[in-house]
Amino acid sequence: MAAKAQSRKGRPCTDRAGLREWYAGALGQRVLETEHRLLAEVLPDLFGYHLVQVGQPVSEDLLQSSRISHRVVVEEATVDTPPMSGVRGRADALPLQRDSVDVLLLPHTLEFAAHPHEVLREAERVLVAEGHLVILGFNPWSLWGLWRLLRGRGGRPPWCGNFRSLLKLRDWLALLGFDIVMTRMYCYRPPLSNAALMGRLGFLECLGRRWWPVLGGAYVLVARKRVVGLTPIRPRWRPRRRRLVQVDLARRTPVSRHRGQ
Repeated sequence: MAAKAQSRKGRPCTDRAGLREWYAGALGQRVLETEHRLLAEVLPDLFGYHLVQVGQPVSEDLLQSSRISHRVVVEEATVDTPPMSGVRGRADALPLQRDSVDVLLLPHTLEFAAHPHEVLREAERVLVAEGHLVILGFNPWSLWGLWRLLRGRGGRPPWCGNFRSLLKLRDWLALLGFDIVMTRMYCYRPPLSNAALMGRLGFLECLGRRWWPVLGGAYVLVARKRVVGLTPIRPRWRPRRRRLVQVDLARRTPVSRHRGQ
């Protein structure tokens, strides 16, 4: 038993299915409601041809507030978010063309990735110049991070995941040539499953945003892919629309086709 626990601690937690189960619970639903609201404030201001979500922690459509009509979910397992398209693939080896994605969403993808640096490198590779990266993450410097430490970083998601601080994430993104557009914290209440108690602690959200804004349990970050030294040239003809999915690696198919697999 001890050996098994040691083995679990020795490798990154990649239990995405367990994260979906957590989101279905009372605490997860409260977090999801907040994330829907935040994405509804962020996504409508990001434009382009192609919007890609890497990882599907919930069955609900996280992209519904976007103005971009072509939306794709990339997931290793079966994708089930109609009416969007689904592509099977790994977050650290996206089956997408270079410079083909306008907006890319990582919904708690980094916490459960075996190679988070590679996930960010792939995001930089597939994003177009001035494209936007949106990240949802859990904050280790918070009541949620403290709760995770008290649990010994084990157990089930999200507590077994590797929480990344905004400071570390900013450093990683700067090295990859991203500019931070905005960050916002949320979930200032402790991570309790008791709905009645969480309701009575609602005042902590207002207090947290005002008095300890960097200590929220989770955050949303928007970054823009920086382009240096480019001189725009007006084309003589209308440019062809970018192809999104690499033909030799994956084929864009309707979500409904994956259900029988």
